[in-house]
Amino acid sequence: MRFVPGLLSLAALAAPVLATAAEAPKGLILESRLRYETVSQDGFAKDAQAVTLRTRLGYETPAFHGFKVLVEGENVTALSDRYNSSTNGKTGYPLVTDPETTELNRAQVSWTGAQGEAVVGRQRLILNNARFVGNVGFRQNEQTFDAAKLVYRPSPKVSVTYAYIDKVHRIFGEDHPQGNWRSDSHLAQLDAKTGFGQVSAYGYLLDFANSPTQSSATWGARLTGSRPLNAGLSATYEAEYARQTDYRNSPTSFDLDYIALSAGLKTKTNAVALGFEQLDGDGRRGFSTPLATLHAYQGWADVFLTTPASGVRDLSLTGSSVLRGPRGKPVKIQAALHQFDEAGGGAGLGRELDASISVPLTPKIGAELKAAAFQGDRPAFPDRTKIWLTLEFKL
Repeated sequence: MRFVPGLLSLAALAAPVLATAAEAPKGLILESRLRYETVSQDGFAKDAQAVTLRTRLGYETPAFHGFKVLVEGENVTALSDRYNSSTNGKTGYPLVTDPETTELNRAQVSWTGAQGEAVVGRQRLILNNARFVGNVGFRQNEQTFDAAKLVYRPSPKVSVTYAYIDKVHRIFGEDHPQGNWRSDSHLAQLDAKTGFGQVSAYGYLLDFANSPTQSSATWGARLTGSRPLNAGLSATYEAEYARQTDYRNSPTSFDLDYIALSAGLKTKTNAVALGFEQLDGDGRRGFSTPLATLHAYQGWADVFLTTPASGVRDLSLTGSSVLRGPRGKPVKIQAALHQFDEAGGGAGLGRELDASISVPLTPKIGAELKAAAFQGDRPAFPDRTKIWLTLEFKL
């Protein structure tokens, strides 16, 4: 089956040609992402040097009485494999979780009506800000779900979402012992637009047969909004609280809290915010979000993908700006500072600086340079620096 990655890689190289072809079939899905990632981490004599190409090829049918069918394949090829992918056995290098794989990424039937929609099959699930349920879109192998999802909108300002998850196809790929999770999980969420902002209430009941330590019940609520201050300037705010307990086949009992707060200012092209996020720990385990897009939270260096048993508190200052670049193209710059401590204001865990710059080269091709530098306060969280250079095409 080695011809399959070759064909998909060839499709990726042909992407710029198709990008200018007006006759590209409607419904065709063609995406490619070429990425260089380097990781320098204390405790490793060698730096990781990963060059990977991710290609997706698929098709979505036109709607017929509200029904559509979508099928999409995905391939990740390592053009330079001097890194630990989690499956290639190269443990002398730091971890870059982009293993080589070829798999069916999505295969779904969807229906859309006047007041809702339904999706059945292997699909992408992203709820709220992906803090609890997401597709881990930053990594080359996307996380998708064998699931059934229903969305009902009784009014333009209210929606109810329910999803049942039968299996989780994780970023580690089919060759990893934890690449797939057998699931009997239920997700429920109510979203409403109010005078205070967007309000969400949710319950996520996760039960994994082959990863019972990740089984949990999480109930919470989230508020996000903004208020105009004067011409072109607005105040932004976010608040979220959740309680997590053991559920079904979890081998231990626990009762943990999650809290997130943010306040900031924004204009049409600039934004700045102060953030506070705390995931509790009870000395045995920390508050867990196993289905989340974790890279987007607690720093891009990915130090705290698993919450420490003592919990973690993240105090952050983030900023972004959109500038006018060459030929009028928008150039987006982002930066963040993080201070990490044990939950409850305990001992320090470390600090981190993140920065990125991204620019569209054409309407279908974009480039990004991104970096993260973490300095740890204890051996369990060693210093590390990560740099990414990405070129991405979407038809």
